Amino acid sequence: LPGKGKTMLGKAVATECKTTFFNVTTSTLASKWRGESERMVRILFDMAKYYAPSTIFFDEIDSLASQRGGSGEHEASRRVKSELLVQMDGAAESKSNKEEDLDDENPGSKTVIVLAATNMPWDLDEALRRRLEKRIYIPLPTAEGRKQLFRIAMKEVGCVDDVDLSNLAEATKGYSGADIANVCRDASMMSMRRVLENARKEGLPMREIQRLVQDQKEQPVSQNDFMIAIGKISRSVGDEDLEKYKI
Repeated sequence: LPGKGKTMLGKAVATECKTTFFNVTTSTLASKWRGESERMVRILFDMAKYYAPSTIFFDEIDSLASQRGGSGEHEASRRVKSELLVQMDGAAESKSNKEEDLDDENPGSKTVIVLAATNMPWDLDEALRRRLEKRIYIPLPTAEGRKQLFRIAMKEVGCVDDVDLSNLAEATKGYSGADIANVCRDASMMSMRRVLENARKEGLPMREIQRLVQDQKEQPVSQNDFMIAIGKISRSVGDEDLEKYKI
């Protein structure tokens, strides 16, 4: 699902496992020179083996490894996918590396973990899905999760005493983590908007308006500010999208 913090989860896995983290996007491997992208894929896996234990994280992997054989598929894109599949399958691993793993006192020291995140798993190539054995569906946050997201997002801004996190969590049912972050960002700007609106009505000079805005930056957010923001920002994931992911 979009806006669920999949990239942050990938970084958290690398941190918890104490591995070298390689964050890969489409632009990381893109090149206008023939054969350069495939070479980058090979170098990426060679570096991951050298710095093992390591984690290779492909963000939005559907843009890199969509279904092969499509009418709009370019030859260069197909070669990159083929090289990626070969490297993930371990076909390029030398015999000496295997023997070194057997003799190593710490068998996990040569481990290379491949993680991938996507909002459209149905667009991935079938061969790639077969290589990504473990598949995890990250659902929308629960009511308790939404309360924690509000608490984390408003840690630096602060809230007034009348803010009821349970009520906000109930009002944002179906919201993703990114949606709640947008709500908090919009709510934190409410006091500034009121100052600007009143200043324009009074015809205050720009220097005075700037001073008032600076004074309002540290103002806490009220329950009413949150409810107004929730009324303006709708959830980005619909019920039809949820059914698609469940299938």
